[in-house]
Amino acid sequence: MTVTHDRRKNSGGWNAALTLSAALPFIQRHSGATVVVKFGGHAMSTPELTAEFAKDIVLLAQVGVRPVVVHGGGPQIGSMLERLGIETKFKDGLRVSDMETVGVAEMVLSGAINKAIVSAINRAGGRAVGLSGRDAKLITAAPAAEGLGFTGVPVATDTGVVTTLSEAGFIPVISPISADRDGQGYNINADTAAGTLAAALGAARLLLMTDVTGVLSKDKALLSDLSIPDVQGLIEDGTAQGGMIPKLQTAMDAVSGGVEAVVIIDGRRPHGLLVELFTDDGAGSLIHA
Repeated sequence: MTVTHDRRKNSGGWNAALTLSAALPFIQRHSGATVVVKFGGHAMSTPELTAEFAKDIVLLAQVGVRPVVVHGGGPQIGSMLERLGIETKFKDGLRVSDMETVGVAEMVLSGAINKAIVSAINRAGGRAVGLSGRDAKLITAAPAAEGLGFTGVPVATDTGVVTTLSEAGFIPVISPISADRDGQGYNINADTAAGTLAAALGAARLLLMTDVTGVLSKDKALLSDLSIPDVQGLIEDGTAQGGMIPKLQTAMDAVSGGVEAVVIIDGRRPHGLLVELFTDDGAGSLIHA
């Protein structure tokens, strides 16, 4: 017996078509623009989240956006250090990286995590290429502060390799591990690296994916639209605390460096990138000049 399916009874196709039609003005707005996405350790906590993220990145590329992924991996580095019996120390929210620690960070970030994200994007139909800050002098590092060892900050960039790959239709996936002018490796905070690269690339958007819904007020309400003075006020009055402070500093630096806007979004919710870029609603906290 042959069973037929009357697809006309399924209204899902009409809903999908309406969604695509509504997204058209936003797709046209961002077509050809560079969008830097920081994919964090908590946002990549499950294979399912990573797979959904990869699909979204491929979709961005398919509609003409030039995505550049910068990833972290703090929880994964911590787990590996624990397995190896290496003590983890923090100072002012940054990991203190001795020679052994920065070696482990490079193994985890530039090795396992970078290749896992590249593979996920390629499986989703994209053409991803893994890089680190070391490659083609993409990021030149220097010590972040006294007492932090080989934890670094960017002091120079050469984005030629990223631009070349993007123009050729590839999706760069970048580990923040970088080196100084003598070749010594440094572990750079992924938010900081993403902000620096976004400014250097003249990105239209920097999207920081994290494990909270966005920037919250004192009564835990989402603050969806913030200027730089607004952000400074949140830091000064203590509303912004802990790990949100360096993210907000990165956002302010990126906007001051020429990025049109920075968005802090919840990386645990699938398709937040698409909601933010292709709908009126947005998906987090937008920070602009």
